[in-house]
Amino acid sequence: QVQLVESGGGLVQPGGSLRLSCAASGFGFSNYAMTWYRQAPGKERELVAGISSTGGRTNYANAVKGRFTISRDNAKNTVYLQMNSLKPEDTAVYLCTVNRRGYDYWGQGTQVTVSS
Repeated sequence: QVQLVESGGGLVQPGGSLRLSCAASGFGFSNYAMTWYRQAPGKERELVAGISSTGGRTNYANAVKGRFTISRDNAKNTVYLQMNSLKPEDTAVYLCTVNRRGYDYWGQGTQVTVSS
């Protein structure tokens, strides 16, 4: 079965950095685009960044452009989100997702808190 397991979240001061990982299993990872979303308390889930199956194409939400970088290692079945220059408004649960055969699979998420 499809499994997505996020890790790497935590508490960081404004201006700091974190790298999130999403380990995938149960499907042909290298054949699928992957996406990171985030959800803050009381807010709707929003797209953060996406990456094509080969890693050759990426897209970002305007709010994170220039600060976040999405990447993937198909040999390790893992997608990453490098987050730099973090701001308090980046505080959220970060989730990775894959759409496989018309169904969206989600991980459990990892909490990122940006606070001094």
